[in-house]
Amino acid sequence: MIRTGAEYRDSIRGTRDIYIDGEKVSDVTAHPSFRPIVDIRARIYDMQHEAAFRDVMTCEENGERNAVGNKLPRTQQDWWDKRRATDTVLNEVSGVVTRVGDETVGEMWSLYDGQDVLAEIDPAFARNIETHIHKVLREDPFHVSANTDPKGDRSKAPQDQDPDMLLHVVKETDAGIVVRGAKYETAAAYANQAFTKPTIANWGNAALSDYAVGFICDLNSPGLKFICRSGFAGKAPADYPLATRFDEVDTLVIFDNVLIPWENVLFYRHTKAATFIRATLHRYSAFAFVQRNLKVADMMIGAALFNARQTGLDKQQAVQEKLAELACYREMINAHLTAAITLAEPSPSGLLMPNQSLLYTGRYLACSQLHQMMHIARELCGGQICVTPNAATFEHPETKAFLEKYYSINDTWVADDRRRLLAFARDLLNSDYAGHRLTFQLFAQSPPFNHLAAVYRNFDWDGPLAFVKESAGLSDRVNGGAAGTPADSAVRQYFSGRDADDAARRAAE
Repeated sequence: MIRTGAEYRDSIRGTRDIYIDGEKVSDVTAHPSFRPIVDIRARIYDMQHEAAFRDVMTCEENGERNAVGNKLPRTQQDWWDKRRATDTVLNEVSGVVTRVGDETVGEMWSLYDGQDVLAEIDPAFARNIETHIHKVLREDPFHVSANTDPKGDRSKAPQDQDPDMLLHVVKETDAGIVVRGAKYETAAAYANQAFTKPTIANWGNAALSDYAVGFICDLNSPGLKFICRSGFAGKAPADYPLATRFDEVDTLVIFDNVLIPWENVLFYRHTKAATFIRATLHRYSAFAFVQRNLKVADMMIGAALFNARQTGLDKQQAVQEKLAELACYREMINAHLTAAITLAEPSPSGLLMPNQSLLYTGRYLACSQLHQMMHIARELCGGQICVTPNAATFEHPETKAFLEKYYSINDTWVADDRRRLLAFARDLLNSDYAGHRLTFQLFAQSPPFNHLAAVYRNFDWDGPLAFVKESAGLSDRVNGGAAGTPADSAVRQYFSGRDADDAARRAAE
């Protein structure tokens, strides 16, 4: 059943060993570095119960109300519902949050598609993944992802250095496996559980490797230690309106001989399963991730256009061209998301995947062009985003009059609104938080080279080969492949279906 914000807060209070800025955190829900983002996650839970959001945020499954984000996608409408629910959340909190669960549960659906791979080594593993997917739907936990290990010296195999550089199994017991090592996990310190799996690394060439392990980790388990990076939330809210509300704290989670019950083990000593999950990990989750890029694009457009309109520069053709570039970037993301749903594909387990070629192409374009779009937005906002004094200086009795004079533009744009907009733009584009988010976007769903690898694996090259074979008159000895890419085939099927509908309607008339 859907949880409340209070139930969520209660679930993460307790005996966790959490450290940040050289101090041990006694209550993660109250600490200033964590409280803003915990409050947002609690707000999302509470939205599910409120009449204004209930029908958007939840769905009925077997007579119970469950979160739309956790629902297994089986139809196009499921994906439209998920997209609408995410937009509703981002609009309600007035910003972008990425690691809140809906973008991570999809990684488990990828493993659900690989149940035959899991069953090769132990049918219980296939049953475990199905059990956990439905458990997430029923219990509505805050579910995050654990991927990246410290890795150590990458020129060496993990067996040739400190073995803890990659998470690994140290022993088996009747109760489960015992693991050691460490993982970087965004939001782990204030989440409930993590889908923990191998990183993109050489965990060994043996068919049965202790590094090839995947499991669900209860983040209240004994033996876990959470060592967090410094947060951005402690800054002055008036000067950093995004950093102080939306910082999602990254954590080095230490696994010090942590017991993972057998029912939580999804694969173990199975390099084929590890390879499969790495190759298909973002089959579903990339959609929610790219959707956040769309909202970031909206924020850049809004900040840049407000700044241009304040001084009348939006009338200049050069400014309009730069605004149009931002609009093209935004609509490129929108088009890929929309087409990925419209041309969705069945998965091996009977779920409905966003069109893989279009989704991964959209992700690559959204991430690879983000830094360029941020620079265009900086240009349109002007140099004042890096030279404007802070809010306290605007209020100081000896400087207030001067700043009101020089920052007021007209009766519509007075100094306080001008300062607020510049602070927003600075935090979005120029601050430590802005730099962190840019880096996060580049690596949160794997590094850029892997984005292109996913495109390469999912684009059907047969269509262009077949077309050129025919156009160039190549002999049958040349294997041109099948006619059309998956997207092409889906387009033809979609429009042929519409033609049939049109024909039926005309006949009826």
